[in-house]
Amino acid sequence: MEFLQKIDIGVIAIQFAVLLFSLSIHEASHAWMADRCGDYTARYLGRVTINPIPHIDPIGTVLFPLLQFFTHLPLIGWAKPVPLNSLHLRNPRRDQIFVSLAGPAANLLAGLIAFILLLALKIASPKASLLIINMALTSRIPVHNSVLAALVGILFFGMIINLALALFNCIPIPPLDGHWILYGILPQSAAAGLERMGSYGFILLYVLMFMGILRSVFIPINWIINRFFLSL
Repeated sequence: MEFLQKIDIGVIAIQFAVLLFSLSIHEASHAWMADRCGDYTARYLGRVTINPIPHIDPIGTVLFPLLQFFTHLPLIGWAKPVPLNSLHLRNPRRDQIFVSLAGPAANLLAGLIAFILLLALKIASPKASLLIINMALTSRIPVHNSVLAALVGILFFGMIINLALALFNCIPIPPLDGHWILYGILPQSAAAGLERMGSYGFILLYVLMFMGILRSVFIPINWIINRFFLSL
């Protein structure tokens, strides 16, 4: 019971909802870019959408975040990979890089939009400013039964999670986007060696998570953003 009392259900619900949305725009951007580059597979499968249901991966979208909730590790995850038929791409090696970059770029843009909106709220509203400072200090939503508190919480976690996803997905470990970006850049012989790592990617990610190494994705983002908002 004591453990359950320490869990802030409201914060968890907002974080999980933000994560679902962030993963959805990530995968929808992959699907959109693939379609622009000539491969219509993902579009025909209904993946050019921010509806999270077509994108949910049982491990990366459900199990991985749940493990992080209960182990107090930073919240991060992945969605079901967008199918890509390289035979349909106009320039397979180049377009593979564009498709892989589209997801992190979408998360980066979403994180920057959330940051700008938070900055505008902080400047325009003293009450919002206090809420944002509290979030920067504690990463918790103050107990306020107000729409403003919920909005600040959504924007704050949206900013952190999207920026972290953008950075996390650039790690060159399968099945993350950084692996495919590196695959497209490397010479054919080295790329073939990297491709053979694919079956070990999930294991390596779990090891990195439980060793706490993935915290390094969040630490610089949290520190820089929190220092910025506290200094205003």
